Amino acid sequence: MSKAPERGFPDTEFATRTSRAQALMQRAGLAGLLLMTEPEVRYFSGFHTLFWQSPTRPWFLFVPASGKPIAIIPEIGAELMRRTWIQDIRTWSAPAPNDDGQSLLTELLTPIARRKESIGVMKGHETSLRMPLGDYERLLDGLPGLQVTDATPLVRSMRMVKSAAEIQKIAHICAVGSRSFAGVPDLAHQGQPLEELFREFRREALKQGADDVPYLVGGADQGGYRDVISPPSRRPLNAGDIVMLDTGAAWDGYYCDFDRNFAIGRADDLSRRAYDVLWRATQDGIAAARPGATCRELYHAMQSVIAEMDDQGGDVGRLGHGLGMQLTEWPSIAGFDDTVLQENMVLTLEPSLGYGDGRIMVHEENIVIRPEGARLLSSRAELELPVI
Repeated sequence: MSKAPERGFPDTEFATRTSRAQALMQRAGLAGLLLMTEPEVRYFSGFHTLFWQSPTRPWFLFVPASGKPIAIIPEIGAELMRRTWIQDIRTWSAPAPNDDGQSLLTELLTPIARRKESIGVMKGHETSLRMPLGDYERLLDGLPGLQVTDATPLVRSMRMVKSAAEIQKIAHICAVGSRSFAGVPDLAHQGQPLEELFREFRREALKQGADDVPYLVGGADQGGYRDVISPPSRRPLNAGDIVMLDTGAAWDGYYCDFDRNFAIGRADDLSRRAYDVLWRATQDGIAAARPGATCRELYHAMQSVIAEMDDQGGDVGRLGHGLGMQLTEWPSIAGFDDTVLQENMVLTLEPSLGYGDGRIMVHEENIVIRPEGARLLSSRAELELPVI
């Protein structure tokens, strides 16, 4: 088992991110960024906790046009925040439904509002407002003159391109995932309930070094599965089943996201062909994933191979996406996305197709974009559909 990287980041990592954001803010004419969602707060502060799973308390980080970020958080998080590089930490006793940080935010933003300046808030696709809408509306009502613009493009442009330390963490969890999948032939067997295979896989991933396996989906059925997002059932695995497991295992707050397909006992010809088409589509995607190419071009490189067989119109909207602090990030490998690939982007390639009587198959790998092209982070799937 390879040695794990150091956990966390040095303060210089966050200082660099903040300086980059401030340069972009200056160009956009922004006095600051008000961040409310877990990945963005963690990206600029290093504040890493599972406490975000509770919807009770809001959390805020303000990145000013100059200087270090300011945390406005519930008192319960103060000790952990003090372990980060953040020094200005303003807290309140939460939950407080009548004033959940509103007074502190108003105090911070009032000088900006008086100058009629603009701040950025995440408003775009794949973002959310992690505070009550009513609180947000009251906050803005109490700050006449404050202009609020969409900071999504600014933050997106930063998070899509990973630092060397981020890539090291993603590569580590991808290696953990690859070792876990290598153990599936010893975990799966005929007669085993699918839900038990899921449990065994989670145990294996933890044994291999994952911190958690918060995402594990898949399917199994005769000659191919029909659904890849349902919880596993107690249906036993039978000879002739095609099984797929798709994992988002995590280590130090970063994800892998790829799947593997297996046949139980035997594989029918149609499933073997579907596997071959998707393997070659992925290979063409790897070849096309170079700096300067667009996500649209990458999508069409894989889609042209999938078209050899896909007779079901198995449209999942895209054939991959960004990967990092979240299981799915920007960009989308889709016909609508003209994002230009850059060195150090981390992506999933996820071609899928429909075949036979409503069956589907999905294939997925994780890559990082390097100057010479794509480099695999996941261990490449076997050339032919493996039979257990």
